[in-house]
Amino acid sequence: MITWLIARGLGLPPAVTRVNVHRDLSVPMPDGVDLLADLHVPRRVSGAPTVLIRTPYGRRGPSALLHARMLAERGFQVVLQSVRGTAGSGGTLDPFAQERADGLATIEWIERQPWFHGNLLLFGASYLGYTQWAVAADAGERVAAMHVTMSSAGFREQIYPGGSFALEATLSWTAMMTRQTGRPLRDALAGLRPDRRLAAALRRLPLAEADLVATGRQVPYFQEWLEHGKPGDPYWTVERDHDARLAEVTAPVSMVAGWHDVFLPWQLADFQALAAAGREPYIVIGPWTHGDPRAAGVAVREAITWFTAQVKGDRDAVRGGPVRLYVQRTGEWRDYDAWPPPGATPTPWYLHPHGGLSTEPPDVSSLTRFRYDPADPTPSLGGPLLGPRAGRYDNRDLESRPDVLVFTGEPLPEPMDVIGPVRAVLHVRSGNDHADMFVRLCDVEPSGRSMNVCDGIQRVIPERFPADADGVRAVTVELWPTAYRFAAGHRVRVQVSGGAHPRFARNPGTGEPLGAATRLVTSAREVFHDPARPSAVILPVMR
Repeated sequence: MITWLIARGLGLPPAVTRVNVHRDLSVPMPDGVDLLADLHVPRRVSGAPTVLIRTPYGRRGPSALLHARMLAERGFQVVLQSVRGTAGSGGTLDPFAQERADGLATIEWIERQPWFHGNLLLFGASYLGYTQWAVAADAGERVAAMHVTMSSAGFREQIYPGGSFALEATLSWTAMMTRQTGRPLRDALAGLRPDRRLAAALRRLPLAEADLVATGRQVPYFQEWLEHGKPGDPYWTVERDHDARLAEVTAPVSMVAGWHDVFLPWQLADFQALAAAGREPYIVIGPWTHGDPRAAGVAVREAITWFTAQVKGDRDAVRGGPVRLYVQRTGEWRDYDAWPPPGATPTPWYLHPHGGLSTEPPDVSSLTRFRYDPADPTPSLGGPLLGPRAGRYDNRDLESRPDVLVFTGEPLPEPMDVIGPVRAVLHVRSGNDHADMFVRLCDVEPSGRSMNVCDGIQRVIPERFPADADGVRAVTVELWPTAYRFAAGHRVRVQVSGGAHPRFARNPGTGEPLGAATRLVTSAREVFHDPARPSAVILPVMR
């Protein structure tokens, strides 16, 4: 009855069979470690395709119910495996490093089993999606199809967005993983309670002590993330990131993404890389945050359709266009042939004196100042986060802070649809050479409520952003992509600030190593908006 109610709530097709579950199967790895897996077998379904799901979050409870059980009841046999060092599997968890070798060894094990009928499918969200990418290039045509939800082939960029450090996401995930008890319901309930230790750890300096405060011990992989942030670091490129090999992936790939998901920019980059390599990936992008149950339901429905079409060779069951996206504030789903969708015009919205914002460039020389104090860092509010505080919020209290600049346009005479990548180009002078610039796009309603649409951050370092003779640096900030309608009578607003803590680690302003910095330096910032240095946010406006 419970599974029937959940399936109906998620809009899944009816179950076609009951399921037998074989628990705690031992899967040997080449180094002698055994990983545990559960096999969910649909009754009286001959030749059932096999779905492999590799997870660090246990094989019981909500994950097994939503993923393995739902798929098995609809005619797929499912191998749900706990990755190394989790839920009874041997070895030690070393996130990302082990998933390629262990995943390939698991595929070889599956292929030797008498119950395997020759069609191997990969499924999962977040880390479970990453485990698919870890094996996809090497597995080749042994994988019949993949379905990836809210994940990406490389994690480095998500951990260091814009060269900053995703403190809240990395530390909260580290704390969650170290506290898993193997009892899914208890672990899930614990994740809903306020975590005082985590809150204290997010404020801790140096960051190298944050894991100790959050978990009671030093966590090796968190320490490694603090040390290996530079682009091209072999720590990531050799074994942990797989985005450089996307062109080698031959399995048909379908994806589900969310406009307010932490992985969105890099998941779309994966989609574009596959398309550029001549593949035909499909993607659905909805108004969801990471872990939104609505997205989970869509993922299962889409996977059933995608897997069935690939196994049977019947592409008629798959929708026509490869890109389906939800345009926020319209209630509309739209289909496109590509990402970014054709037809959008990159339209600069220029920052003006006295907090103005316009599609007309400024005609007078001017600048706006603020001070950033890392001892009282500008707080984060909503946006793409892990956990229940993600998504859209009224930003008026945040915008009242003196360390947040606000630029607002006039009421729009007609609706404006913004669909595609969003970026800002700021001309900035800072009192120190090391600074962060955070930019947020908001929709101001006639009531005055200011709702966040998308945002992004960029860490400014002298080597990447050299100053001109006047000490001014041109800084490009990539915001999250979006599909959003600004209604007639609403106003476009842009926030500019020096950070968003604890979502991103505060920039101490000293250039010290990420994990070791303790000295905090307040700095004055000047944002130029004049004819020679026109700061702007560039919006992809559909015509």
